[in-house]
Amino acid sequence: MPQSAGSQWIDPAFRPAYRPRLAPLPEAPEVLVIGAGAAGIGAARTLAARGMKVAVLEARDRVGGRALTVALRGHALDLGAHWLHAGPINPLVALGRTRGERLRRAPQESHVWVGNRPGRVDEIRANGRAFDRADRAMTRGAAQPGPDRPAARALPPGLGAWGARVAQVHGLVSGRPLSEVSLQDFPSLEYGDNFFLADGYGSYLARLTDGLPVALATPVTRIDWSDGRVRATSAAGIEYAARAVIVTVPMMVLRDGPAFTPPLPNAVRAAIDGFTTGIYEHAVLHWPSSPFRGRDRLAAIYGGRRAPPGLLSRIDGTPFHYYELDLHEATAIDAAGSGADGVRRHVRAVLAEHFGRARLRDLTIPVVSAWRHDRWSRGSWAVVPPGHAPARQALRMSVADTVWFAGEALSREQWGTVGGAYAEGVRAAEAVSAIVGAGAAKRSRAGTG
Repeated sequence: MPQSAGSQWIDPAFRPAYRPRLAPLPEAPEVLVIGAGAAGIGAARTLAARGMKVAVLEARDRVGGRALTVALRGHALDLGAHWLHAGPINPLVALGRTRGERLRRAPQESHVWVGNRPGRVDEIRANGRAFDRADRAMTRGAAQPGPDRPAARALPPGLGAWGARVAQVHGLVSGRPLSEVSLQDFPSLEYGDNFFLADGYGSYLARLTDGLPVALATPVTRIDWSDGRVRATSAAGIEYAARAVIVTVPMMVLRDGPAFTPPLPNAVRAAIDGFTTGIYEHAVLHWPSSPFRGRDRLAAIYGGRRAPPGLLSRIDGTPFHYYELDLHEATAIDAAGSGADGVRRHVRAVLAEHFGRARLRDLTIPVVSAWRHDRWSRGSWAVVPPGHAPARQALRMSVADTVWFAGEALSREQWGTVGGAYAEGVRAAEAVSAIVGAGAAKRSRAGTG
């Protein structure tokens, strides 16, 4: 079993900045929700709004899943999801505005750094043109008829010195190299209208959980759906019964559990097992003398032997930055067995190559993420390899009108995001309500007739 994020990577002192006020579980729930991440929260809120009795069972001792906000030096920082992507279609953006959450729009402009100096005007323009050309080519490629193919095959030729950077960035935001990612995924997420939250994405999700009936530290080890009802058994041996269940466990965890009785249909099991693990981690930097100015701006760094796959600078105008690690970096560090300190050494070495060691005199790295080692995540998100895109739609269908699945892996338009997970939780809850709620109404009429 991989080590948990709390044991090796994240200091136990880094606790959630906000803990919601949770309600007790109802005595006779109609629906069980497994997991209190974004999908589980979206499902539970939807069911509760429709007057249905719901019980949420969460393995961790907190809510939010892969969205976790902690307080560092008085500032809210996210150790997981940070971006609210695709503003026009992200339900958490619209909901945040309704609730008066402190959203701020992500800047469109980026820093460009070449070698050991800021980029010239012509280099900044060339960087932008390379990404524009790649985006257009990949969007056109995905729209063409025919069998699915790796996204890397749609990259246009002739990008010159900028091509490697384009592939590196898209590999980072895809969770794996483009050669391992379905081209069908590329145009499904709009990155041009993004937002951040002043006090953190994880805290926002936690506030959405206020008043919901959630049992923490309750991992489910078995789900029995053998007789048109559901009995979920926790690791402590406690059984929870309901008419239906919505399972929001990440695909990478679902490969090994919980156990289903009877086993899931072969097509469902194949859909779950066919996803691959996306890796996107970040090291939190406190770096007052960073050369970058202007809050929340990405930095594209070229040249040298190594370059950061991603660097988000001056978060909310503070000295904090995120150095974003991709699959290649994380795999190399894990192979060395050097843990969080290995991440710190790696980040310092890469930054020193571009900015000089003198510039790093005030750099500290208080915490690094490691969702790939967290037993309840086992990765940053689920990736669709070439040819596996139909799995999303397959998993949206219920199993015997008893078991539903939800989560970011099922979202076509917002894959890999908290907004996509939340939307899928709402979708599953609406489907459950239509069936379970209608059945309850029918039984009620029969009992009073």
